[in-house]
Amino acid sequence: MQSFRTELEDPVVERDIIDLERKIRLFREGKIDDEKFRSLRLARGVYGQRQPGVQMIRIKLPYGKVSTRQLDRISDVSDEYATGNLHITTRQDIQVHFVSLDRTPQLWAELEQDDITLREACGNTVRNVTASAMAGIDPGEAFDVGPYAQAYFEYFLRNPVCQEMGRKFKIAFSSSESDTAYAFMHDLGFIPKIRIENGKEVRGFKVVLGGGLGSQPHLAEVVSEFMHEDQIIPFGESVLRIFDRYGERVKRHKARMKYLVQEIGLEEFLRLAAEEQLALKNKTFKIAHVAPEKVNTPAILLETPPADPLKYEQWLKSNVYTQKQEGFHAVGIKVQNGDIKTPVARKLANLVRTAAADDIRLTNTQGILLRFVRTESLPYLFEELNKLGLAKPGFESVVDITSCPGTDTCNLGISNSTGITRELERVMFEEYPELIYNKDITIKISGCINACAQHAMAAIGFHGSSMKVNKLVAPALQVLLGGGPTGNGHGTVSDKVIKVPSRRGPAVLRTLLNDYTEHAAEGELFNQYYARQGKIYFYDLLNPLASHENITPADYIDWEQDKPYETAIGVGECAGVMIDLVATLLAESDEKLANSAAALASHDYADSIYYTYTSFINTAKAILTSEEVKTNSQAGIVKSFDELLVATGRFTLPVTFAALVYQLNQQEPSAEFARYYMEQAELFNKDAMAFRRGQLI
Repeated sequence: MQSFRTELEDPVVERDIIDLERKIRLFREGKIDDEKFRSLRLARGVYGQRQPGVQMIRIKLPYGKVSTRQLDRISDVSDEYATGNLHITTRQDIQVHFVSLDRTPQLWAELEQDDITLREACGNTVRNVTASAMAGIDPGEAFDVGPYAQAYFEYFLRNPVCQEMGRKFKIAFSSSESDTAYAFMHDLGFIPKIRIENGKEVRGFKVVLGGGLGSQPHLAEVVSEFMHEDQIIPFGESVLRIFDRYGERVKRHKARMKYLVQEIGLEEFLRLAAEEQLALKNKTFKIAHVAPEKVNTPAILLETPPADPLKYEQWLKSNVYTQKQEGFHAVGIKVQNGDIKTPVARKLANLVRTAAADDIRLTNTQGILLRFVRTESLPYLFEELNKLGLAKPGFESVVDITSCPGTDTCNLGISNSTGITRELERVMFEEYPELIYNKDITIKISGCINACAQHAMAAIGFHGSSMKVNKLVAPALQVLLGGGPTGNGHGTVSDKVIKVPSRRGPAVLRTLLNDYTEHAAEGELFNQYYARQGKIYFYDLLNPLASHENITPADYIDWEQDKPYETAIGVGECAGVMIDLVATLLAESDEKLANSAAALASHDYADSIYYTYTSFINTAKAILTSEEVKTNSQAGIVKSFDELLVATGRFTLPVTFAALVYQLNQQEPSAEFARYYMEQAELFNKDAMAFRRGQLI
């Protein structure tokens, strides 16, 4: 592997990238354990693919905002290092695939030239902060939540509180009570509110906590009907500190925050969070009210009417939205499977420079939203988008299906989700063309139960599965019905109704649509109809399609495949796996103390204290690991160390380990305390090393 050099303006970013290159080299030399290296690279957006020897790179784009210059840069990087395809995700990121691990530092360095990061796009971190794509232009919004999502992204990026948690943590900001960012299914969700106090408008948020999808979906719980805007970041930090300390770290399937909230109860969780207030870096955090920029998008007139007037009218009705700014419109672009090729992306960027604001938003439905298009420019924009194949009507309607990559590239994929998506969309466009206007029914398809395509909150959802038929295994789809947001931070989780062979997915869709059209009451929405009829009704309706009696050879072959189906599931990487090697843990403790000293020198006292805290935890875990003691949370490490080592006299401390460590949240962050706390950790580490040497004699 060649030595890597980079010159970036931000020394923090440069150190980060150089550190990735160094650790890739150490990994290649066999000096870093595979599992530990996995955790490290995931926190830098580098994710192992289903195909051996190549990586998926996730590019973190806060609330899906991307400039034309950034889109050009990402396209250049994809052409140079990947396959020339950009995949838009439901978290408003962009992913590129088939990247060599050794080239990832240079790829990252090139992205950073246009202020694009990979940091904490994967792994046990705060993932990309998402928000409604219409934020800032939504006629129904109380105020623009974009600056708040940006502030959250900046505050927690590289924040020591959330670098190595038990699992990932997801945050969303909806622009209005319609909850288009799906706050109800996030670890933390925010919906803007305005109160009148003393005759003045005061901004705040309804806050929900503890939501999540995956194999066991859980709806977020309301923690505040109105939290002042200056409190949302301190509250988020206190929540993350509790999740980091008490969250599960061994049983991966139980490590999301929703399980911790369910285990100890919301009241106790909030009590623990309140105890962190004294130790927070900021007791309040003012987020600037960014004045909207004056947009001077020119009006571009089309000399002749659109060449396809019917398609233009369909596009106007289904893809164009009136902004709250008079005379301007947002334009949605349907991107099938979220995939857009780089030549098309570059031409789109050039078109945006001409006819829209330089403020592209990627949507959580894997689409693209252009903003500040003048009314007069709509015919021109349509014609140019049509040339690029980007003017298909039905944006965010039932014909615009959300799907993850599934078995195309993902380790966890069980069956194909992209091919079935294309087939279902074809069926609807050809057989149900009127559905391009239906924005009530949503369809989402995941390649497995883990819900990357959010199938558990769709009116009609599918997730990949398998089924045994006549001693053979066939690809299957689990059908789910009745999910989605109900507004203002609330929602419903879809019911698992029945499993069918994957090849019968189109028949399932036709059956559902025909039944709804024939039997729903006038004005009755799909989920209302589902609730009225009930799960058993739909099970009976679809049961003939699940029958094995009329199985055919085609049912054993997955979509867009030519060989019989085989189940092949790899090791999931959505959350890095902690390792228990004693030497590695002790080395990490030293690294944390070095970070603590650097933060102290920079007067970042709260960060210094938290780095020191993690050093205490890693050192104690190393000793417990050497004693073959299993641990599953940071709080459990503290408790076990006291009970098994301090209380028995095997490890001498002047106070209990808990009293030593938990000074963390009993002091205001200050230079004096940060220095004292770090010195105590250094002494503890010294004693721990002596204890370890005694074990090895």
